[in-house]
Amino acid sequence: MQDAQDLARQAAQAVDAEEVVRLAQRLVQIESYYPGPGEGPVVDYLEPYLRERGFKTTLQAVAPGRPNLIADLGRGPGGLILEGHTDVVTHGSLERWTVSPYEGRIVGGRLYGRGSCDMKGGLAAAIVAAQAVRKVLGEPSKTLRLCILCDEEGLMLGVKAFIRAGYAEGFAGAIICEPEENQICLWQKGAMRIWAHFQGQMAHGAMPYAGANPIPSAARFVAELGRLQSELQAESFHQHLGKPWITPTIFQGLAGEGQFNVIPDRVRVGLDIRTNPGQDHREIEQRLQAALAASLEAGVTAGLEVFEDRPATETPRDARIVRAVEEALALLGLPVQYGGVPGATDGTFLWAWARLPIATIGPGGRTVPHQADEYVELEELIAAARLYAATSVLFLADPGPLPT
Repeated sequence: MQDAQDLARQAAQAVDAEEVVRLAQRLVQIESYYPGPGEGPVVDYLEPYLRERGFKTTLQAVAPGRPNLIADLGRGPGGLILEGHTDVVTHGSLERWTVSPYEGRIVGGRLYGRGSCDMKGGLAAAIVAAQAVRKVLGEPSKTLRLCILCDEEGLMLGVKAFIRAGYAEGFAGAIICEPEENQICLWQKGAMRIWAHFQGQMAHGAMPYAGANPIPSAARFVAELGRLQSELQAESFHQHLGKPWITPTIFQGLAGEGQFNVIPDRVRVGLDIRTNPGQDHREIEQRLQAALAASLEAGVTAGLEVFEDRPATETPRDARIVRAVEEALALLGLPVQYGGVPGATDGTFLWAWARLPIATIGPGGRTVPHQADEYVELEELIAAARLYAATSVLFLADPGPLPT
């Protein structure tokens, strides 16, 4: 094992710090939000970049203009996946930015720009770390796979397509390179995305008794959600994830384009629900159904549509991937700290569908993503690359049981 530790140190030292920063900066400069340019331009840049550096690359078409990129080092079962995504959220109002979101400006030891934190910084760190592993190990007997996916910020079409095509098979663990302040996150919140649909009857606004207005029922339902959220929070609190949440994010109710003197016949409410490990999503859905039924006025009907269901995840502390990350942090003199992911990631499906043990760890503050003037600390970015390189070597050298 001492040899593996020596090789891990060598891999960490082989990380080209200047290249980590340069690559992260270049990726920020490539716009890849959706709807918009999409992820294709990032993949167009990275595929030849990786192929020229000795990686075997595979393109997977997920949707028009939205590819996955897979890059492999070595060939054999029991290997490791380093996962990152190429999409970013929109920049929003440019007036809120003090730096251009796609300039990739470096100021005061920080790289600024949309995606610098979430998560082109972590993606660049993983890519340069894999190059360092190649310098030290050559072609390892177990595969190191860079899993560079589209659509993490949406319905996670990229990771779903990746798993369905069998690209996660034969691996023994995965690192999710999301911005978690370089803490080892073994827990992720679950997520439910739900539409509550309300059906009434159109009528003149001056004669509401001639129709059935769904808006008061929908409003009563939203108010009822506060009570249900308090119940769930009293039932579940996680040391690293905190409280569960029921958040109404969309309220729509119009007749045609919307007129002040017309009662609409339809309203829908969008819910973003975040849960802790151990909470039963089906039971939560039943309680929502009860709240919905209790909110309805005469003439109004309603129903729930659960269109996305992501379980909370929990990786055992004794999993090989966790041991490798802990050992790498110790070898590099970095603090071994634990945390939780407040949202879902692509790792949700690698854990739930592919049954892979995952550790989520990467550079960047948790509260920085999706904000104006997004940034990542360069010191933290480089430390993540060294950590990924050392962890990869330790994991690939571990003679643990092969996946069945």
